[in-house]
This record gives sequence, structure tokens and C-alpha cells, in this order.
Amino acid sequence: MKFYDCSTAPSPRRVRIFIAEKDLEIDTVDIDMRKGEQLGEAFRAINPHCTVPVLELDDGTRLTTTAGIWRYLEAEHPEPSLLGATAKEQGLVADLQWRIEFDGMLAIAEALRNSAPPLKDRALTGPINYAQIPELAERGLTRLGHFLAGVDGMIGDKPFVAGDRYTVADIDLLVTVDFAGWLKQGLPEDAANAQRWYQSVSERPSAKL
Repeated sequence: MKFYDCSTAPSPRRVRIFIAEKDLEIDTVDIDMRKGEQLGEAFRAINPHCTVPVLELDDGTRLTTTAGIWRYLEAEHPEPSLLGATAKEQGLVADLQWRIEFDGMLAIAEALRNSAPPLKDRALTGPINYAQIPELAERGLTRLGHFLAGVDGMIGDKPFVAGDRYTVADIDLLVTVDFAGWLKQGLPEDAANAQRWYQSVSERPSAKL
């Protein structure tokens, strides 16, 4: 297998952490998105959507989304389970992960991609250019603030987001909180549950990737 990564981007980091938690070794190719390498003809031949991550399987099949890569690797390497070990847990993890991605990560992307000067005309990822809309940047920041304020209640007294087991919900929440730092936003300092959880998951070796 071959993993197309970008060391500075949050979405590939979600897969890097997943791979590390599975204790897998996969050949990696780093794509320099700051130089626009994902938009070049060479990478377009690999993924016409011009996004990372990409996982190329031994038979040449290419998986081009985080969700697709996660599901493949979980099926091939079921232990430790990161998508949920039972039907109930899988449903709960999927619910939480979707909420984190939609309300947290996509809010950051909305704010960042509609305001950062280097992303002018690149308000959305992919092969097509879209102009920035400043009002969406403002909305994204508002959404992010509401999301971060709700993390304490999401965690509660549980050790991990979905309960007693570390899952992709923890991966996505960790990456989202760190990504929020790009906008100088973070968890409320008085959010004891969220701060406890964040310190714990940040100490895992995979979090350093």
C-alpha cells in the first residue's frame, strides 16, 4: 500500500493517527499543498479530486476519503477497534464523529478558507476554484465557538468521547481542537471535562503525528 499524505494538513493527520493506533507501517508520499502540488497534473492522475489523504491499495485501487480509508483499514486490521466493536458502539461512534466533523472541523474550514489570503479563490478544496465569501468566514467562527463550548458536555465524565474506548471520535475531536488553534481558538479553560480529555489523548504517541 501507499499513503499520500500532507504533513501540514488536518485531514491526512486523521489517517496518520489511525494508522499509528493500528500499529501499521505503510509507505508514505508527502504532498506539499502549500506549493499546490495537489493541483498538479501528476497528482491529478492519482486523485482527480485534488485532495489528500489517498490510500493506494496493492491492486491499484485508490481510496480518496478519510472515511473510506478508515473503513478499509478497520476491516483488514480489526484490532484495536477504532470504529466501534459492537453494532451499538459503531452507531454511537459514527454519530459522534459526524457531529464533530460537521459542527467543528467544517466550521473551521469555513472560517479559514473564506478569510486566509493564501486561499483566495480556493474557498473549497478540489479542482474547481471558488471565491471567498467573508460572511461565511464570520459564520464559521461563530459555529466554531458554539462547538468548542459544547465539548465539555460531550465528554462528560467519560474517559473518551464515546465511552471507555478510544475511537475515531477521539481522533477527530483532537484534530479539530488542534486545527482550531490556527484561528487562535481553543477549548474554554474552565471546561474541566474537555481539558482532562484533551490532556489525556494528547499524550498518546499517535497524537504527535
